[in-house]
Amino acid sequence: MVDISKRRFFTRKQINTKQARLPWVKDLATFTDQCTRCGKCINVCETQIIKSGDGGYPAVNFSIDECTFCYKCAEICPEPIFNERDATPWNAKAEIDTQCLAQNNIECRSCGDSCETMAITFKLRVGGVALPQLELGDCNGCGACVSVCPSSSISVSNV
Repeated sequence: MVDISKRRFFTRKQINTKQARLPWVKDLATFTDQCTRCGKCINVCETQIIKSGDGGYPAVNFSIDECTFCYKCAEICPEPIFNERDATPWNAKAEIDTQCLAQNNIECRSCGDSCETMAITFKLRVGGVALPQLELGDCNGCGACVSVCPSSSISVSNV
């Protein structure tokens, strides 16, 4: 049931257009206008990262696992909200914030170890631990780095 109280109306979160949406979604307007919130994409996701989000719309939760770009969410959807499989899945990229352990002089390379595309490397520095360097051109936005980060300092969003 949708809470339409005054408090909920004035405090509800707006859809974040920078947040990573499902891969291959044509655009946010088409998605919110045509998604029926049937949940088929949630049930078919092989890594179970698609969850029911704000307003019941499917949303990606990288704290669970990564996107394997299997295309099953798009294949099962009865609505024409997805691009073809040969299109770029999304323009989502990782971002590392200041809570990163390495940026606080604590040795950690979890994100780099999990990055299959090697978009996250580490730059050695004198007198401190190696710092993560994110090459956005190599990042595919899969989110593999998010769930392994012990300080929850990595997010993936649309650029």
